[in-house]
Amino acid sequence: MVDRARLRQHAVEVLTVLAVAACYYATARLGLLQQLVRGQVTPLWPPTGIAVAALLVFGVRIWPGIALGAVAVNIIIGPSVLPVLLIAVGNTVAPVCSYLLLRRAGFRSEVDRLWDALALVFLGALAGMLISATVGTGALAVSGALPDAGFWPTWSVWWTGDAMGVMVVTPFLLVVRRIRRPYGIGPARWAEAVALAVSTAGVTVLATDTSASLLFLVSPFLIWAAFRFERAGAACCALGVSTLAILAAGRMTGPFAHHGLLTNMITLQAFNGTTALTSLLLAAVVTERNRTYREIKRLCTQLSEKVTHQDP
Repeated sequence: MVDRARLRQHAVEVLTVLAVAACYYATARLGLLQQLVRGQVTPLWPPTGIAVAALLVFGVRIWPGIALGAVAVNIIIGPSVLPVLLIAVGNTVAPVCSYLLLRRAGFRSEVDRLWDALALVFLGALAGMLISATVGTGALAVSGALPDAGFWPTWSVWWTGDAMGVMVVTPFLLVVRRIRRPYGIGPARWAEAVALAVSTAGVTVLATDTSASLLFLVSPFLIWAAFRFERAGAACCALGVSTLAILAAGRMTGPFAHHGLLTNMITLQAFNGTTALTSLLLAAVVTERNRTYREIKRLCTQLSEKVTHQDP
């Protein structure tokens, strides 16, 4: 009986690893549709977000799934076997280091505190993804796949793509994982959610297709999403806004027109970083405030009941 239970546990672990590898590969193929350098460096790399989210949910034991997915993707597009292995190592080590940094910082996967949002952006995304960008770009440079002047532009795109994957995909997956079927929500609330989604998409398209600097117009909608729909609204809006901005950067339209690759990546990283940070921080603050309000209300109700039941 014990052996059967252990065998079942091992089978579940193997299936989880394979599922992570499959998700990594599938989202990598989608991310490569927006490649900017050598057919393999893209400004949005969703697999890093999936890898960090999987590590936070299942633990470090699923790292073979990340490695398997990274090898499967890069062996098709990589220059040769050795650089492919080095890139796969960097793509595996970076999410694991991000996971360890987040756990060291006391990160909670609910992302319902201000500290969680800060840790995810600065430790999980910006710091952890330095490893994959440096190792991957170095492997391409050493193999001769990059010209001498192409290191820093490629590094900037690589780092931007990996960091954006963690900033926008990881919180989205962590929030979606905890979403339950809503009950007792009236038509007005659903109408507001639809209006928010349509307005955010419309304004983002306008801001990214116009040559004037109108990216700031997106901020009020991120605030709306965070205040009214907390983490779920903020994560969904941040993912949508960042995706539309990345598509515009890939087309080099709007504020990304008439600029070099490095300049566009700096602009894109600054905008998407601000978008993710604003939405996550506001959502965390609002969630903390609402949780404190509910706790105070519960304590006041308990106190009122105790006073009512006391003898005069």
